[in-house]
Amino acid sequence: MASISSIGSSGLQAAQLRLDASANNVANMNTPGYRREVVAQEEVVESAGVRATVQREQDAKGVALEQEAVEQMSATYAFKANLQTIKTQDEMMGSLLDVKA
Repeated sequence: MASISSIGSSGLQAAQLRLDASANNVANMNTPGYRREVVAQEEVVESAGVRATVQREQDAKGVALEQEAVEQMSATYAFKANLQTIKTQDEMMGSLLDVKA
């Protein structure tokens, strides 16, 4: 069984990577021929977490600021949710230790 903290930490890393890619897209929005960075996530069966990789879009349609704002907000919510998962696991572990002690 995978530990909840490893699931949460992989989610935190994926959310941070999404924020980084979006920030890079905004920084390069005026670069001619720039292809947006997007983050692809896939499940990792062994650790029950996620694996995130940065990819480039195939077409060079440019960067839309409204799309990047939504992406950053979504990544921020994902970061908070995964942080809450780790916090809850710590509280559960503390309660378990209190019961066993």
